[in-house]
Amino acid sequence: MLRFGTVGSGWITDEYIHGAKDSGLWELTAVYSRSRERGEAYAAKHGAKNVFTDLEEFANSPDIDAVYVASPNAFHYSQCKLLLEHGKHVICEKPLCAQAYKVRELQSIAEKQGLIFLEAIMYLHLPQRKVLEDALSRIGKITMVKLDFCQRSSKLDAYLAGDLPNIFNPQLETGALMDLGVYCVYPALALFSRPEKIHTDAFSTTSGLDGGGVLTLHYPEKLVTLTYSKMGQAGANSDFQGTDGTVRVDSISRLAGISLWHKDKTIETLYGDTDEKFQLMGWEAKDFYRYITEPEASQEEYLRCTALSLEVSELMENVRGQLNIKFPSDLSS
Repeated sequence: MLRFGTVGSGWITDEYIHGAKDSGLWELTAVYSRSRERGEAYAAKHGAKNVFTDLEEFANSPDIDAVYVASPNAFHYSQCKLLLEHGKHVICEKPLCAQAYKVRELQSIAEKQGLIFLEAIMYLHLPQRKVLEDALSRIGKITMVKLDFCQRSSKLDAYLAGDLPNIFNPQLETGALMDLGVYCVYPALALFSRPEKIHTDAFSTTSGLDGGGVLTLHYPEKLVTLTYSKMGQAGANSDFQGTDGTVRVDSISRLAGISLWHKDKTIETLYGDTDEKFQLMGWEAKDFYRYITEPEASQEEYLRCTALSLEVSELMENVRGQLNIKFPSDLSS
């Protein structure tokens, strides 16, 4: 087993810890928190023996092989850089960084150190991705794709009441594109590569972030539209329209509810939705372990992940530029 520590104590970290432990490959040995009291409570909750309130001491710990980072987006770059420079493998929640040059730098540090630096994005690690890809090969020429992730934020009511939760705070490099749109960008680039051009539209929140948006990616003889929002709940699904049928996906982030709608109007169910969140994240933990322990056998797959992370970062930075969505860190870039 490999030993891991965590940075961040939200619900997403709970699920990753559960998934990593459930894989039988990882042991949680340490947590980092800026608050000693909160850190000790979190360590007790998950059975970690070490608590750190100093990130450099955490990074220097000999009891940690790898770190899962799930802090606010604005801290990803500095925290991942410190951890990599101290010899820790890192898996960091999406999106890695607001600026693509920072992703390149972190990837370069990891390569020089002989470390794995991975973006925690479920799409690349779920086994049902093969189900989707096989289905797409059966629908003829694909001409139109709609990828949707519109999910009403659990913090929306607090925001509408006048509070400023982290997810609506531009200082923390958030917003609908960064939080939810990334789940649509990943499959678009993974399946169809870089588009020839991008058309962007979005609406803003009073805090200055995008509350939702629509991207149209233009390819030769194909349009891929991405819709995402934190202000309301989608009732539609994602679909891939081909000359011989349509592949429907009820949840693009979970790759759940995959079905093939044949041109004769018959419907073939290919994959359901039975996995819990921790199980979905467990696939990330399993691949992270494999990339660390089987570097030669997994190198091609890992390099594809890192290449996609950079492509996604570049596209999202391009989109933010078109939409004039600015973060404080953009001014210092």
